[in-house]
Amino acid sequence: MNGMVDRKNRVFSFLGHWFTIAPVARHTLAPRRVSASVPFRLTVPDTKYGEVRLSGRLHHAASDTLLVVVHGLGGDVRSHYVLSASAAAEAAGIASLRVNLRGSDRTGEDIYHAALTQDLHAILASAELSRYSRILLLGYSLGGHIVLRAATESLDPRVRAVAAVCPPLDLFVGARAIDEPARLVYRRHVLSAIKEIYAEVAGRRPVPLPLAEARRIATIRDWDEHIVAPRFGFRGADHYYGESSVAPRLATLAVPSLVVAAAHDPMVPAHTLLPILSGARPPLEVRWIDRGGHVGFPARVDLGFPGPGGLEDQVVAWLQGRAGA
Repeated sequence: MNGMVDRKNRVFSFLGHWFTIAPVARHTLAPRRVSASVPFRLTVPDTKYGEVRLSGRLHHAASDTLLVVVHGLGGDVRSHYVLSASAAAEAAGIASLRVNLRGSDRTGEDIYHAALTQDLHAILASAELSRYSRILLLGYSLGGHIVLRAATESLDPRVRAVAAVCPPLDLFVGARAIDEPARLVYRRHVLSAIKEIYAEVAGRRPVPLPLAEARRIATIRDWDEHIVAPRFGFRGADHYYGESSVAPRLATLAVPSLVVAAAHDPMVPAHTLLPILSGARPPLEVRWIDRGGHVGFPARVDLGFPGPGGLEDQVVAWLQGRAGA
């Protein structure tokens, strides 16, 4: 019996890697197409730089409901999962806004961190979104942390529900996990992307660390210690994690919220989430998926919600149901 369990775990562990890597490779070779969109731009005040420009892509629809999609660390509005979310919104007949976190559009505006929610609040308050009476938030990975964190703060009353897919919840534990040697490939992938963002910023603004030194950073913790913390006024990585982690704030969620986690996620391992989510109570709901990876899942995942199968379709159906849309 134990041998069968071990074999099953090895298979699911392999699938965790497969469903993390395969969607990225497939999207690189044949990018997903989505409906027509228009540029979204907004300028927000910043104490260090004076102001920072944000960007995104807005998909209009004949609906008073808007889905706002936030990507993960190193991603952007073109990430495969972000495009899948917009496609699910279109299929559901609602509008969507794909948001670039600070600098992720490679404009050199700034960098971002896991609790930088003021930009999201500013986006929701923008005149361009005033036509929508219901707003739904969907974040992936670090973007999932951001939308959950925003839902524990003073939130736009039009936001009716929030969903987070594969989010880290305790930043200290999450950073320690991804910095383990077994996750070297994933860590390098993420660091490569955020170093690209940093290089653009260094080309036009003062930065906490010379670019050559930043490029030598090999762990997420060192990045947070030497880049994120000094940029945003934290005393160091531990102070940043302690002040920013959403885990101790989940009891204060202001709206119905959903966390979707993969039991074999190779980047946000289940053991980093289980102690936090095991006692989840309304308005927080949790769904665990056996066959899936980090923000990548089989095409017909069923979370037990009404509507068609598929991760994004199921999550959008849940969001609409909780919003009364």
